Amino acid sequence: MKKIEIVKKNSDFDKIIQKNQCKKDDIIIIYYLDNEMKKNRFGISVGKKIGNAVVRNYYKRVIRNICDSYKNLYSNGKDYIIILRKGVKMLSYQEIEEHFLTLMKKIKKDERIIINEE
Repeated sequence: MKKIEIVKKNSDFDKIIQKNQCKKDDIIIIYYLDNEMKKNRFGISVGKKIGNAVVRNYYKRVIRNICDSYKNLYSNGKDYIIILRKGVKMLSYQEIEEHFLTLMKKIKKDERIIINEE
């Protein structure tokens, strides 16, 4: 993931989360919002309850890898905030990937519904 594709500022995180367009799962929450750019940006947040810095960084790398693997699922020009919950520690890479993909497909499905209604 390139640096330009990352949401880093707290103000950007807050703006995306306050709009409250999200899809939730028992281990992942994905907030999303349109941006003015033509690129997708990602912000990843892993809470301290999941583990120490080494463990949190591991899960950030896992999510970044999954995001890079499935770039074709994203709509152009969106910001995504991905928050991992405590239950992620009990899952394997493949299970995390499945949870992520189901949420992204739900987001894509909702976008199609909104476009068709207009």
